Amino acid sequence: MEHTAEETLRHDRVVLTRWRADQLDELTALVDGSLARLKPWMPWAHTHSREAIADYLGRADADWASGAAYNYAIREGSADAPVLGSCSMMARIGQGGWEIGYWIHADGGGRGLVTMAAAALTRQAFALPGATHVEIHHDARNHASGAVPKRLGFTEAEHRPGPERETVVWQIDRQAVVGAVWP
Repeated sequence: MEHTAEETLRHDRVVLTRWRADQLDELTALVDGSLARLKPWMPWAHTHSREAIADYLGRADADWASGAAYNYAIREGSADAPVLGSCSMMARIGQGGWEIGYWIHADGGGRGLVTMAAAALTRQAFALPGATHVEIHHDARNHASGAVPKRLGFTEAEHRPGPERETVVWQIDRQAVVGAVWP
């Protein structure tokens, strides 16, 4: 039996919907309007283009089909509400692990939407067979991104120095979420 992530996830006021190739204009406009917020933290934002977004959406479909990654638009309230950000869960941190990434437009900031999105992704990750842990990686200088795993009960597991930035790795294990009272 094949297992895949749900195409729509909900947690509190957040609705996550699977990114689709026909959302090129919507995602391009969202990134265009978010570049000032993204450039300090997301290396891909420096080479942003409509073509790069089209490539991302094409890879998102292929990754979804293979189970390598699940990419979602962040919306507030309903599946047809405007897109406020993007988030993903990626199987790139080893056996049983899922890494979560996220960003949000200024119009969605400061209302807990990213925390709700990360909670939805964490629950979804643990609903997939073989998932043992979830990680969130962020630039050590990005305190807003670091506040998300802290609020959700992740443990700060590691600091990885690098040439461009220091990365903080947060982790939560299956037993902390599945069957427990958790956000």
